[in-house]
Amino acid sequence: MATLPVFRWRLAPDGYATRRQLRARGLRPGGQQVAAQLERPRRRRGPLVAYLYRVDLAKPVRPMTPARWAALAKANAARRVCPTCRRDAGYVIPAHLGTCAPCAFPDDSPRSS
Repeated sequence: MATLPVFRWRLAPDGYATRRQLRARGLRPGGQQVAAQLERPRRRRGPLVAYLYRVDLAKPVRPMTPARWAALAKANAARRVCPTCRRDAGYVIPAHLGTCAPCAFPDDSPRSS
């Protein structure tokens, strides 16, 4: 098994990029294996590791098709519907609550006196 070249943080040579850097250039790894890694040392824990890909082997990002746009819109809309009261909350329901705010905190609702 071949070992990956390891570079210090911010000292990677030109021609390598992380996934985020590729995406900022409109590219994707395109099935290639990790070519190298960056390591940022930390004092009390293991180093932070970032994987690098070769820019010359990267492929352009696939364009969004109308069907993919529709699927994304449907998924985002589903994240706004409360599973308890089945209403559109008007915001993405937090995962740690699991329901909209009025269902999660029923005692905090405004009272008419």
